[in-house]
Amino acid sequence: MTKFYQNKKYYSFRFTISNSFKKKIIKKRNEHCLFENSLLGKLVNIKYPNDFLSILGDLGIDINSKVLDVGCGTGALLLSLKDAGFNELMGIDPFLEKEINLKKLKILKKSIHQVSDNQKFDFIIFSHSFEHLEDPIETLNKVKKILSKNGKCIIRIPVKTEYIWNKYGINWVQIDAPRHFFIYTMEGFKILAKKAGFKIKKTFFDSTEFQFWGSEQYKKDIPLESENSYAVNPEKSIFTHFDIKKFKLRSQELNNKRLGDQAIFILELNNET
Repeated sequence: MTKFYQNKKYYSFRFTISNSFKKKIIKKRNEHCLFENSLLGKLVNIKYPNDFLSILGDLGIDINSKVLDVGCGTGALLLSLKDAGFNELMGIDPFLEKEINLKKLKILKKSIHQVSDNQKFDFIIFSHSFEHLEDPIETLNKVKKILSKNGKCIIRIPVKTEYIWNKYGINWVQIDAPRHFFIYTMEGFKILAKKAGFKIKKTFFDSTEFQFWGSEQYKKDIPLESENSYAVNPEKSIFTHFDIKKFKLRSQELNNKRLGDQAIFILELNNET
């Protein structure tokens, strides 16, 4: 599968923020999401929310939590946590071009199966990486070995709902073949988690306007990396600002109804089995 991740345009390998003022504002926003300790960050978060970091904050993550990000790409999430003061961060990605080895942050070129069973993590995160794995049961079995006693595994993946499939079918953008080995339904993922010895503590839907503009482009045979793709050049795309706004509002409505096309699952060890 390496050839499908070698393109440096692939989203998980192209994280850059060059503007120093923007970095400071984002840092304040992230601190609010995680710790609720920044008034400026609270105001920024109203306009530019980071729901994923807010969920981590609500789960009780703190700067001494041991965090493993599986399939981290260039480590955008980990770098945000490092800037917020976290002390023990590790990311792994088998398709990484360059490793990072700092005092409080390591991003290594390896799979989860190459992580020592002696290492224990309080939070193990798969943010749009779990669907890329060909061995989900084996991966969750490995997670059990390296998750701390009261740790949490957070899995953020696309989910096939009746709404999205009835609307777009094979043009649904998050099928993303051949990179996505599995596309889960809500019930399918619940069965998988239970089989691996986990219970789903909470579920959050966090679909975005991407489900609409990406799928509408596919219907018209416009690739994501095309010159007239919204991802590459919004002004040359087939969508108006009003279209995107409608897509955002519709995504929020679907999330509220638990019908969005992606979800965040909070898993804990099922000690009753």
